[in-house]
Amino acid sequence: MNKINDILSLIDGYIGGSQWFVFLLLGTGIFFTIYLKFPQFRYLKHSLRIVRGKFDKEGDVGDTSHFQALTTALSGTVGTGNIAGVALAIHLGGPAALFWMLVTAAVGMTTKFVEVTLSHKYREKASDGSISGGPMYYMKNRLNMKWLAAIFAVATILSSFGTGSLPQINSISNSLFQTFGISHILTGAVLAVLLGLVIIGGIKRIAKVTSTLVPLMAAVYLIGATAVIAYNFENIIPSILAIVGDVFTGSAAAGGFLGGSIAFAFNRGVNRGLFSNEAGQGSAPIAHAAARAHEPVSEGLVALLEPFIDTIIICSVTGLVLLSSGVWTEKLENQFQETDLVVLADSYSDKNEADKGTLYRYLARENDLKHLTGTLTVIDGIIQNQPTVIHARSVAEEVKVWVNKQPYNGPIEFNNGKLVKQEGLTLSGKSLMHSAPLTTIAFTRSWFGEYGKYIVSIGLLMFAFSTAISWSYYGDRAVTYLFGIKGVVYFRLIYVVAFFFASFADTTIIWTLSGITIALMTIPNLFGILALSKEMKNEVKLFWKEYAKRFPGEKLPKS
Repeated sequence: MNKINDILSLIDGYIGGSQWFVFLLLGTGIFFTIYLKFPQFRYLKHSLRIVRGKFDKEGDVGDTSHFQALTTALSGTVGTGNIAGVALAIHLGGPAALFWMLVTAAVGMTTKFVEVTLSHKYREKASDGSISGGPMYYMKNRLNMKWLAAIFAVATILSSFGTGSLPQINSISNSLFQTFGISHILTGAVLAVLLGLVIIGGIKRIAKVTSTLVPLMAAVYLIGATAVIAYNFENIIPSILAIVGDVFTGSAAAGGFLGGSIAFAFNRGVNRGLFSNEAGQGSAPIAHAAARAHEPVSEGLVALLEPFIDTIIICSVTGLVLLSSGVWTEKLENQFQETDLVVLADSYSDKNEADKGTLYRYLARENDLKHLTGTLTVIDGIIQNQPTVIHARSVAEEVKVWVNKQPYNGPIEFNNGKLVKQEGLTLSGKSLMHSAPLTTIAFTRSWFGEYGKYIVSIGLLMFAFSTAISWSYYGDRAVTYLFGIKGVVYFRLIYVVAFFFASFADTTIIWTLSGITIALMTIPNLFGILALSKEMKNEVKLFWKEYAKRFPGEKLPKS
């Protein structure tokens, strides 16, 4: 398992986790923001009008309404990125990572506006009469690059697992196990059946489910999050200052957090921001292509709302929950995950300033520390002569070894810092935490007390499950493009089966895989929309001409 994760991490480091990918993503959003004169700010009120159906015409072609397309696309983005992804970004890069998530969302509003407009323009009807769209269609029909369209479609199928299926059920099952003690396998089995029942009905059933589920889940989550922030109101201003101030200095060590560099906060914030709102990835255009609209720009304006709702509102609230509650710097009791664990050959203390600096540079990959290879003795669950144990990027404390939930006695072996697996053997102790379990604990720091964790579990269940639903549709449209309608039934079957197995797979590997699949979709899509920048600008001009005729006398944005 460790070898697989190491290989995936290496690949992710060259693509999704690399600086050039981050600059390509942000650069595209910045280019279109300037080229189209800041549409995310100038057109926002018109977006709200269109989503209410004020621009519709009789005879508009499509399978869903504007609102249903928006909620379907939102259900694909409002998921683990808002709960687990924000916690992971702050865990890795400190408060400044949230700042870069918000910057990514602001420029991402324009990117999403562009990619949805172009994809909607070149959508097609499938052989069964349903609408099929997405970046692969403008790549084929406008750019005449069938090979690029095929690459994007294959990447979409892979990403439907790496973004939509695997990390979603994994976060759900981890959260329900942490909160209620429900078996990962039981959670996976029940939800896999429900998923199958929904997606078999295609986009119309998916749209009906998501248009009900998205507003409900957002309301429940935001009410709970607001309660946590209000309870810790004295920490609101310091948290906001840290989000902005740490951008220029990096995040200093605090509690169990050993520090975060400027570059790492930037990289992880942008990376997690994309995972959250998917701007530039090319996924949302697949949902919006199904909307009933005669004018492509009108649907692009609806899509512009997604990063605003998903990241600027929901992720900001999650970030303030984590920072104001203080849990992101606390060492908390937890069972250690194999891929987050490494044992050093020597002993270091995070109470010693020199050691703390050494450990920070080690985690920042600025220096190497020798990993333990050899055997340690355990008596009544306690490691004798224990060297430094690093778990979740922190120095673990009160480490205990268990076998089948009983204190272990005997030897344990390590190879290059990694535990040599023994049947039934687990380690636990106090360390930093990340992803959904960290957000779950943060929600207990309010008037709700221990009941707060139920809000996260229920919110995560709804968020992540709805994401899996939407991504099944993205995958089946990609399959439709490559193989025709006949291939969809096989895709859906594999999708549901993989969803089940991911409920008890290792979290870290799934997050690493998601970073790779994001990049494999995003790069071809960004290339395509940049190539069509002049056409996009012309489409915007044509839209406002029609809008002026439909609503004479109304003040319009300047082109």
